[in-house]
Amino acid sequence: MSSFTLREPVPPPEVLTRGTRRPRHPAALAVALLTATVVLLPIATIVAVALSSSGADWPHLMRYVLPQASVTTAVLLFLVALGTGFVGVGSAWLVVAYDFPLRPMLAWALVLPLAVPPYLAAYAFAEFFDYVGPLQSAIRAVFGFQTRGEYWFPEIRSTGGAALVMTSVTFPYVYLTARVVFIMQGRNIADVARTLGAAPARVFWRVLLPVARPAIAAGIALVLMETVNDIGAVQHLGVRTLTLSVFSTWLNRGSLEGAAQIALVMLFLVLTLLAAERVARRKQRFHAPRATQMKARPPRLQLSGWRAAGAAGLGLLPIIFGFGIPLLVFGRYALNRLDQIADPKLAESFLTSLFTALATAILTVSMALVLLYAARLVRTRRMALLVRIATVGYGLPGTILALGLLISLARFDNFVDALARDYAGVSTGLIFTGSAAAVVLACSIRFLALAEGAVQAGLEKLPPHLDEAARSLGRSAASSAARVLLPLTKPAILTAGILVFVDTVKELSATILLRPFGFNTLATFVYENASRGVVEDGAMAALVIIVTSIVPVILLSGTLMRDRDA
Repeated sequence: MSSFTLREPVPPPEVLTRGTRRPRHPAALAVALLTATVVLLPIATIVAVALSSSGADWPHLMRYVLPQASVTTAVLLFLVALGTGFVGVGSAWLVVAYDFPLRPMLAWALVLPLAVPPYLAAYAFAEFFDYVGPLQSAIRAVFGFQTRGEYWFPEIRSTGGAALVMTSVTFPYVYLTARVVFIMQGRNIADVARTLGAAPARVFWRVLLPVARPAIAAGIALVLMETVNDIGAVQHLGVRTLTLSVFSTWLNRGSLEGAAQIALVMLFLVLTLLAAERVARRKQRFHAPRATQMKARPPRLQLSGWRAAGAAGLGLLPIIFGFGIPLLVFGRYALNRLDQIADPKLAESFLTSLFTALATAILTVSMALVLLYAARLVRTRRMALLVRIATVGYGLPGTILALGLLISLARFDNFVDALARDYAGVSTGLIFTGSAAAVVLACSIRFLALAEGAVQAGLEKLPPHLDEAARSLGRSAASSAARVLLPLTKPAILTAGILVFVDTVKELSATILLRPFGFNTLATFVYENASRGVVEDGAMAALVIIVTSIVPVILLSGTLMRDRDA
């Protein structure tokens, strides 16, 4: 086969006309429909429960919960959007437009905070900025203060503190998108602006920043979805958001309907963010064809003296906050508590995390493979829509997913138990509710978009004629997929598995709501210790999570470093 044929792009579904002959694969369509149904089941359950309740909880929710939680959530989202926009765009512009010592290192190290989950950052910040923490202790030692009343220090356990935590570990989402756009877009128009006499600062504010706005908005939308999803950080810092209200209404007040009603409000907020992110990406694609070649960009502005030192210091600050402080706090605790290595509970949590993450990775990648191969066989708009629906779970907060899934599984278990009692005279009890299978299923639904994106990137490089040729030689669809496509997409499948594995190890929101009694992952192990006020007892587990999470960061940094000039 010629190299020209191998590089031929896969035609999108939109180019197929009504008269095009398409193969019929009812099994593929059924699998895609089943996957989309499973993903939509928690959402439909939340809506049904919220709308069918008696309304007895509404007066309490409207008076004591929703107004305060909504305002707090809105303020937190505004502060995080402002902070990540400022830090992400500023750091991206710094490493793209200027040359100074440490710039090559900063270009990839600014991604490191992504390795720290927000709840771990919250535990570390609370310890670091506490009255007895190292920072305030140093301030008292230097200035001779004896009590807390003699000086002012911001309170970390506040909405502002939560915004600082979320900004410190999520700004790389904005940094990555802004950096790519600054490198690839707008060089011609920037050159034109400079030839007309515009200063570099004016070119940035009046030309490059407006051009990059859709990409920045997409990055901020991802950050806000992470903020809405978080439960561990806001609970530890005492910030009552909508997510925490769902958790407390369900577990503390025992009101499933009330929790579903708050979740419905959150669902509206998340769908708004998803729509904003999609619109931003659509505008981003509009600008892409106008991008200039990366090799054509002019040299960066060389900084020297105090300007170079200042630029290096500004670039280091986000890394110190987002990665350095958590690593310092948990590293120091772990060194002081080396006996934790022999803790059987830590070993049990590690093995539970390992098996849960492995099971989730295998299930999720398998679902993504089946879904994408079905879309490859049946190139219709209906199939494309089913794939899009099946991957919507990544935008759902773990709390909503867990609540909807728990109700669905409980009803399914009751249905099976009733059938078994009627026809066999035995009780099956709860099969899926409160089991490890529920945790694996919730994580698979949530991270299916990650696996789909990675596998899709591998499949798109293979022309459709490749497996069609195998089928024309007598192979079935399943056989041609197993013998032809799978070997060629191994790197993409491995990448997808790693991404899902790592995100499952970090996952907290859905796990703490769905896990059975005595089921502890590394994340819940740290969460339980932090809830009891003994963060140091979970330090070793926290370090394992951070080290594990660095894997995708290294993969991402490797992609960035392929363009060494960037």
